[in-house]
Formats: sequence, structure tokens, C-alpha cells
Amino acid sequence: MRAVRLLRCGAPLVDAEVSDRQAGAGEVRVAIRAAGICHSDAHYRAGRGEVSVPLTLGHEIAGVTDSGERVAVHYLLPGGSMFGKEVDGGYAETIVVPRENLIAIPDRVPFDQAAVMMCSTATAYHALLLASIHAGESVAILGFGGLGASAIQLARILGAGKIFAIDRVLQKLGSAKQFGAIPISGDLPPIDIALDFAGNADLCRSALRALKPGGRLMIVAINLRSLTIDPYADVLARERRIIGVSDHTRQELVELMELARAGRIDLSRVITRRVPLHAGSINEVLDDLDRGTAHLRTVIA
Repeated sequence: MRAVRLLRCGAPLVDAEVSDRQAGAGEVRVAIRAAGICHSDAHYRAGRGEVSVPLTLGHEIAGVTDSGERVAVHYLLPGGSMFGKEVDGGYAETIVVPRENLIAIPDRVPFDQAAVMMCSTATAYHALLLASIHAGESVAILGFGGLGASAIQLARILGAGKIFAIDRVLQKLGSAKQFGAIPISGDLPPIDIALDFAGNADLCRSALRALKPGGRLMIVAINLRSLTIDPYADVLARERRIIGVSDHTRQELVELMELARAGRIDLSRVITRRVPLHAGSINEVLDDLDRGTAHLRTVIA
């Protein structure tokens, strides 16, 4: 079957032919209909994230089983390994996964939206739940992309008050306003929760200092590797909290599918670009993500 592979970290992805593995006991083969391209994939391509090569990237996956079930794939395997990082992922025509990793897709939810829900939307949801958001609390989104667009809708569902968005790409601030956020190009006002999707240390520190007493900084971006703070003034004196956000749970994916089935979240506007299963096209998207793009989420479909 056709796949797009990472053969060496720091090098472009390449088109390849790989064996089409048959499903074993407790496994299911899925014909992939949509695979999201995550900014994490750009980090993995660059060698940040301890990926196992050679590797087929892609952890936002949706498709159809051999028996005709419409499914998405929970990317975390038992033991903590991950499709598209330690195990071959979704930049391919098919994938074999444990049946327990399947998430049923309701009929009204398109494959492309179900795919991005597996990471982009789920990570934003998990971050808001970990933040223990209360009705009326303000939220700041640091780095507005696919996660931010999902976070706005989910924060509203969970009772948020004002939602602010900040991004270095000015076009994205316009998109954030269309989704219902207040775009910020300067200093943040006092806020209750900051969701760090950007991984910029200076921005993260500024957001921490803008938190109200008891405020929470949720660190989501995997590329934030150092953050210099004054523990007393920035955290202790105002009882602020810094909370790490890693992945999500299977149950949260089920809950998101129900929200989508009920029409409470709509990810159609989050997907702003579609590309074919072709190494050149995918490399261009990953390059674009590294530079800073006006696109929110891109799907291979």
C-alpha cells in the first residue's frame, strides 16, 4: 500500500510502498478516509520528540473497517506508545489497530472532522477539563490554530465568559474573531485560564503574570522546553497554578463524538485545507506550520 514515511529525522518525508498488514487477534484493519496533519508532526519530522524511524507519521485518523464500520482511532496504545510516533500512523492507505482503540463515528459526523477530533479537539477539551473551568471564567488562547478554534467552542459549552486569542500571525487573529474570541495584539488583560498552544516562553510568562489569583496556566505545546519565572511573585503569592496537559482519555473522545452528533460543536470551519496522500504536499504543510501559517487545520483526504 502507499504510505508517506519519515526515514530520517531532519529530512523530508518520502513516498513509499509498505506491506498491507492483515489484522490479528483483537485487531481491526481500517481503510483511512482522513488523516489530520498536526504541528506535532513537524516537530517529529525535525527530530524533536524521540520518534522511532523509519516511521509513518499521522495520529489523527478516521476511516472504515473491513466490516464497514465508520470509526476514528484513539492514538494511545496500551503501554503508552502512540500511533504516528512510536508506531506507524495514518499517513497511509490503511492501518491495523486494536479494536479497543476504535471510536464509533456517528452518521452525521464527516470523516475529516472525526479525524481532527482525535487530537486537536480532544487536547483542547482535556486542557479545559483539567483547568476545572467554572461558569463565567475568562480564557486566553495562546497561539490560535486548530486547537484554539476547537477550544473556543468547547469553552463556551463549559460555561466560559470572555475568551481572548493571541497569535503572531495577524490573519489568525481575524479567524479567532470570527469564531467568537477577542483578538489581542498587546498585553493580556487579567484572566482566569491561559491555554498555551504556542510554546513561546515569553508569551507563556506574560500570560502567567496576567492570571488572576487562583488562575491556571495550562501548558499544552510540546515545544516549550524552558520557562524562567519568579516562583514567589509569579505563582506562590497569588496562588496561581501551572498545569501540564498530555494527550486525553478515550472517554473524552466518546464525549466529543456525542457533542458533534448533537450539533453542539462544528469543526467544519476548523479544517481550512485538504491535501492528497503525497509526500511533497504533506512536506509543504509541515514547512508551512514551522513558518507560521494562516491555516487552522489541514487534512489528508
